[in-house]
Amino acid sequence: MGRIGWLKMNTMKIYLILVVNMVIWGFNVPFVKIIVEHVPPVTATSFRILIAAVTVFLILGITRRVRLPHKSEWGYMIAGSLTSIVSHHFFLSVGLTQTSAMNAGLILGMGPLLTVLLSMLFFKKRPTLITALGFILGSTGVSLTVLFGSGKLQGINLGDFEIFLSIFIQSFGFIIINKASKTMDSVLLTAYMLLIASIFLFVVSLRMEPTGLTTFVDGFSDVWVVFFLSAVLSTGLGQMIYNYAIGQVGAATASIFLNLNTLFSVIGAALFLQETIKLAHFIGFILIVTGVIMGSGTLETLIRQRQKKKVESQQSVKASNH
Repeated sequence: MGRIGWLKMNTMKIYLILVVNMVIWGFNVPFVKIIVEHVPPVTATSFRILIAAVTVFLILGITRRVRLPHKSEWGYMIAGSLTSIVSHHFFLSVGLTQTSAMNAGLILGMGPLLTVLLSMLFFKKRPTLITALGFILGSTGVSLTVLFGSGKLQGINLGDFEIFLSIFIQSFGFIIINKASKTMDSVLLTAYMLLIASIFLFVVSLRMEPTGLTTFVDGFSDVWVVFFLSAVLSTGLGQMIYNYAIGQVGAATASIFLNLNTLFSVIGAALFLQETIKLAHFIGFILIVTGVIMGSGTLETLIRQRQKKKVESQQSVKASNH
């Protein structure tokens, strides 16, 4: 098999890994819903993230990639942890106690689009027409999900708002993490942020849920399988796999697969929680996915790549003719 054939096969393996990872991430939404229905949400989240941190550190230790952060890295690392992990998982776990996993999965699908929009705001970049249309479509999809997700018109649910807040704050955190990852391995950065987040959330849980630890131990036997699947596979290994895939196929290509995360969260909610897929969920999914592809820059990147390949192909033909 030639080099080109080997590269194509290797790329297909990465694509398969990304699809499996999106299944894991998508199913994590109903998994977290199951967990917070049996044990205190904040206490459970602190231990779930701690196990994820231990998992990542163990793998980094085996591959000898662990080092202490430099003084200049601590600020970004703590800020990134408080936004993209602490606040995100706090509002996600609390929000899931008040809304459906299906609604949550669709709202979380706005993540890539919100990250791009916040980046444009902070770096004062004007959105293109395609980006603006993408934001409108994505926002319309979320609005339909929130207002008609129960099958009839309803007001904005507090849980839906908290889920949106979780993904909004996480998107803001990604901008901070981007600065820190310029000097630190992204996986090592993730491990430290998970550890910091678990400690911070545990302290918060002692205040918010005084009997949370006892209740968590009592109810843990009912959800231990789901708990470890969520902690080790999704929160721990999932992020490592995604970071690896970005290094192999590029951020733009990898981000396309994030849309499958939304799809599998809806499927997972139907499979594990017997939640009903309403027409609003279906229409919302189509609008959100389309909006993310357009608004995140994925569509424009793919168009540029196709044009570049076309030009290179034409130049190759001209060169062979001469």
